[in-house]
Amino acid sequence: MACLLETPIRMSVLSEVTASSRHYVDRLFDPDPQKVLQGVIDMKNAVIGNNKQKANLIVLGAVPRLLYLLQQETSSTELKTECAVVLGSLAMGTENNVKSLLDCHIIPALLQGLLSPDLKFIEACLRCLRTIFTSPVTPEELLYTDATVIPHLMALLSRSRYTQEYICQIFSHCCKGPDHQTILFNHGAVQNIAHLLTSVSYKVRMQALKCFSVLAFENPQVSMTLVNVLVDGELLPQIFVKMLQRDKPIEMQLTSAKCLTYMCRAGAIRTDDNCIVLKTLPCLVRMCSKERLLEERVEGAETLAYLIEPDVELQRIASITDHLIAMLADYFKYPSSVSAITDIKRLDHDLKHAHELRQAAFKLYASLGANDEDIRKKIIETENMMDRIVTGLSESSVKVRLAAVRCLHSLSRSVQQLRTSFQDHAVWKPLMKVLQNAPDEILVVASSMLCNLLLEFSPSKEPILESGAVELLCGLTQSENPALRVNGIWALMNMAFQAEQKIKADILRSLSTEQLFRLLSDSDLNVLMKTLGLLRNLLSTRPHIDKIMSTHGKQIMQAVTLILEGEHNIEVKEQTLCILANIADGTTAKELIMTNDDILQKIKYYMGHSHVKLQLAAMFCISNLVWNEEEGSQERQDKLRDMGIVDILHKLSQSPDSNLCDKAKTALQQYLA
Repeated sequence: MACLLETPIRMSVLSEVTASSRHYVDRLFDPDPQKVLQGVIDMKNAVIGNNKQKANLIVLGAVPRLLYLLQQETSSTELKTECAVVLGSLAMGTENNVKSLLDCHIIPALLQGLLSPDLKFIEACLRCLRTIFTSPVTPEELLYTDATVIPHLMALLSRSRYTQEYICQIFSHCCKGPDHQTILFNHGAVQNIAHLLTSVSYKVRMQALKCFSVLAFENPQVSMTLVNVLVDGELLPQIFVKMLQRDKPIEMQLTSAKCLTYMCRAGAIRTDDNCIVLKTLPCLVRMCSKERLLEERVEGAETLAYLIEPDVELQRIASITDHLIAMLADYFKYPSSVSAITDIKRLDHDLKHAHELRQAAFKLYASLGANDEDIRKKIIETENMMDRIVTGLSESSVKVRLAAVRCLHSLSRSVQQLRTSFQDHAVWKPLMKVLQNAPDEILVVASSMLCNLLLEFSPSKEPILESGAVELLCGLTQSENPALRVNGIWALMNMAFQAEQKIKADILRSLSTEQLFRLLSDSDLNVLMKTLGLLRNLLSTRPHIDKIMSTHGKQIMQAVTLILEGEHNIEVKEQTLCILANIADGTTAKELIMTNDDILQKIKYYMGHSHVKLQLAAMFCISNLVWNEEEGSQERQDKLRDMGIVDILHKLSQSPDSNLCDKAKTALQQYLA
């Protein structure tokens, strides 16, 4: 019986709760405006810090009524303002609350409220809009739907420090990508916000700073403009430098460092400028210290990784600043068992976010080790580093896995490490596992790294081959993602380099000639170049050339003809002629060229081409065909003489290019021998 009673009890509790909230909603419908105002004020006091009460009022339909009162011309300004305050309080509850407000079309109602002449009402509307737009469930596009909104917000910036704070916060949260940056920039965001950096209000300065960081990110136009902006006679970069000094709040230091970093990466500030080398970089290294809060360490490391990523000199400076490489090792030990965190809430938060530290450390290690061999060595020699990366490859967080793969990829550019640490830790095993089933963004980096592990001097090459890599890579060449096609074919090209016949046969069988020719007509130039590279590596050493051409000769010659006739650049045609030169080096394969007059005419044409690279490649073909120590050389020489090849050789032996001249003389000697 107890089970049967359970439902009514729950219902009665719910009805009790909603009943206690209902009178708040009922008072909104009172005919006396004064009682309505008092009802809204009482509701405001009831919902502050009370999420349950907020949810109840939303369920009971308070939102549509509040919005109605907010928009009614007959409502007093005080009532409208109190309605906006209550709506802002409801928005500060859960994400579901915000969704409910959005469903009631709160944003157009609040934007309309901004047209009021009353400043207090405008501020209440902006405060509520700020709360809604900073919620992750609100689409940023809602700010840009009506073209009149942004210019009106720019105009409101001068009204009060509250309008400045809220509008800057709305802009910094709703500026996602180049389109938004352009809209804000074109409506004078830089000029309107710059003077706010000297505001007496810390909150205004901070929000203005955040605005500039999102406006400058990957945007050369904005960044170039910012460099020359003057505020009270001082250039903006100088103001940013002052804001990242040690005596400023950490949040301000970090955001100023981000502004300077983004301007530097966008090409507006040189990487060797003192404000980067002596100010921004050391500030970001400071943020990585274990004295800082978790989110500060994450942001510091990720911003530093972005700053130094393309510049080897900055990588070297960072690597020797404040023992950064060793300092990052602490990111993997956090929170430690003897953690200094006494605040239980903070500890709980940090445990949930510790993976972000690992991700940030991997990203920064990847940037640090991008170019310099000594730095890579230091990173790898950091305690348990390789084990940590290998562990990172199988973490549940996709972002950590991606950062770990990127880090590994950066370190795999070292020949020394490929031969030692990578082999000692059998890195290829977890990498192959990652490649079996991962999102494209991870696959692109992991497959790129596999290209390095398949280089001919890498000890990992053999075990990777044995673990089914050929099938996996051939599968990648069929991807819709061009980066994956490039990496798949690139890895196969590395695999085929100086490989034994069996491996080459496996590649051709798994890839299939149909797919090989699809790749040769790929719209992506990189795919085409790497496929030609693969073909060139497959067609090396005579027995291999003859074997492959005996089974696939007709299709290969067809593909070569198509490429030489097509609208391709010099590099593509040079690679194709080099493939022909390899075929001409075969014992039986060269007959496929000698019996194909069309191909012979093409070789002749390229011997007289205006580009030396193509002339040289065509000369390699001729040299291999006329070499007199090989069977049938006399007949081949005669046929080529009849075609006028000898006359061209005489002409080329006078070439100002020494390489071409030597090759022509060597070929002519074959006729004389």
